[in-house]
Amino acid sequence: MDRFSRIYNFFVNGMAVLAGILIFLSFVMIVVDVTMRIVGLTPPPFTIAVVEYILLWFAMLAAPWLVRIKGHVFIDAVTRFFPAAVRTAVAKIVYAVCIGAAAIYGVHAAGLLMAAWENDMVDVRSIDMPLWALYGPMPICFAFVAFEFARYLIGIDDMYSRAADGQEGV
Repeated sequence: MDRFSRIYNFFVNGMAVLAGILIFLSFVMIVVDVTMRIVGLTPPPFTIAVVEYILLWFAMLAAPWLVRIKGHVFIDAVTRFFPAAVRTAVAKIVYAVCIGAAAIYGVHAAGLLMAAWENDMVDVRSIDMPLWALYGPMPICFAFVAFEFARYLIGIDDMYSRAADGQEGV
């Protein structure tokens, strides 16, 4: 189990690092594009399309890590006033709903990915990209998000533990 945990953590952290690299690359692409326009050169026509893909990939790749570190958006204004037993029960319900939602989105994204792959669909913009590239990270990342919420559900961690200490989202 320890080996599985290390491999799993490697993938969660690796996806977060890849997300950081991608967002940095999009920053560089935007700076180059704007600088070229300022000096009167014609920038590459694919910059906007590629940055849009990067933004989606960034969000998907960072999502499991954000759930892990409790960096995602959650509201505890109401649960903060519940007795401990009620707060625990509500938290378990929230975890189960989040697992279900991630699983539904993951299955749907997997269907979109398979359809795009099987039908050789292409996203036509300033650059022709295979549509499966858009959907590629979604099923995997939603599975990792579901797994992170499952960690909360079975008691490995608690999403509200730091929020109760006054360190929201940290």
